Amino acid sequence: MNQKSTPLFDALKRYVDDKVVPFHVPGHKQGRGLKELSDYIGERALQMDVNGMEDLDFANNPTGVILEAEELMADAFAAQHAFFLVNGTSAGVQAMIMSACEPGDKIIIPRNAHKSTIGGIILSGAMPVYIQPEINDQLGIAMGITEENLKKTIKENPHAKAVFVINPTYYGAVSDLKAIVKLAHSHNMAVLVDEAHGAHMSFHHELPVTAMEAGADMSAASMHKTAGSLTQSSVLLLNSDMISVDRVKQVLSLTYTTSASYLLLCSLDIARKQLAINGNALLEEALSISRWAREEINQIDGLYAFGNDLNGMPGCYAFDETKLSVNVAGLGYTGYQIETILRKQYNIQIELADMHNIMALVSLGDRKQDLETLVFAFKDIAEKTEKVNLSKTIAIPASAQMIVSPRSAFYSPKKAVLLENSIGEIAGVMVMAYPPGIPVICMGERVTKEIVEYIQVLKEQKCELQGTADPYVHYLRVLGSE
Repeated sequence: MNQKSTPLFDALKRYVDDKVVPFHVPGHKQGRGLKELSDYIGERALQMDVNGMEDLDFANNPTGVILEAEELMADAFAAQHAFFLVNGTSAGVQAMIMSACEPGDKIIIPRNAHKSTIGGIILSGAMPVYIQPEINDQLGIAMGITEENLKKTIKENPHAKAVFVINPTYYGAVSDLKAIVKLAHSHNMAVLVDEAHGAHMSFHHELPVTAMEAGADMSAASMHKTAGSLTQSSVLLLNSDMISVDRVKQVLSLTYTTSASYLLLCSLDIARKQLAINGNALLEEALSISRWAREEINQIDGLYAFGNDLNGMPGCYAFDETKLSVNVAGLGYTGYQIETILRKQYNIQIELADMHNIMALVSLGDRKQDLETLVFAFKDIAEKTEKVNLSKTIAIPASAQMIVSPRSAFYSPKKAVLLENSIGEIAGVMVMAYPPGIPVICMGERVTKEIVEYIQVLKEQKCELQGTADPYVHYLRVLGSE
């Protein structure tokens, strides 16, 4: 296919150039009804903010230029079908689970999966079988899953319908995806892959293998995170003999908006062209500056920028080097403290912080001067800091026991109790640190003393906690009547 073409973007440009008189939504009418925003971002952006019509196609049932753009996307990723998403990869994750599973079906899921996975469980009625990811005790983070652990889980749950995999993890660790796909398919289980942080990986040979390359059935990729499109735009990819395209379309029609943003859709069309034509060169530069920064940071006393040196360790078959993940424990700071220092003192905003690490995302738009600024900041912080021995990592609490399914817990009556009084109760909500949005506890699980203590530590560090009715998590909603 002609990857230089942008059928949707071209159609939208024709619409704007035709100076159409709009008697359709949106009501701002090409920005004239929203002048303050138009003055700030420019008239053209709001002229492009239109709705579905014959010459621009309809996102929830495409037959024209959107379908052409989706076919080009599928071709670029070596998939049979691609579906544009305007509600992020969260919508894609939920669509994958609902496409593969019916109520009561078992699905094998890593316990460090994103909260959208639990949403997909609730919507589908599937029963999660949690598989514990490998834990790197030195770094205090969850890695990928191993083939050996999956074999054991499949043996205990031979009738599971699907296996869900994260590729890569937020920190950059990648499981042996080809082996996992082969194992799952040998047991007639579909493989669904959350590639929220791996949309770029198809376009450079030194990056880890992607879901479509490994033979997975479906993947959801956040084009906006690492591949250049606008925030909230993602793609759902299908390449399966086990899951029909009609089933996927039926699932998407349940939740897909009938008023998809053409700015988001066009950004997908353009980002795909850029990756297909120039992705290798752009990613070569991203890898080059990321490697330079990692090497520089590793010469700073008290810092450890981890990467390919983790390859071969449990749960890390390969590593995405565009994730500039740095362990900061040797400086005597938490990752949350370093995040605050970088923002308030050096005007740098990183992607992720946890108790012991930070992660800076290096992508298509980064320049070496940006990485130089980050490296200088790290050197300056280290010079001003009294050196300490590496602090002991705070252990991630063991996964809680699931007492009732997430779906049953979602629909059960709930009551609010003080966090410290919730030990032994069954959680009626998810509690997660965001980013990355991985639940500390899921609804339907038994609250343990270790989990409460971990949440209290996160609160002390002013971590952004989400999922609870009480934004400060003084109270936790548990199953039971008030």
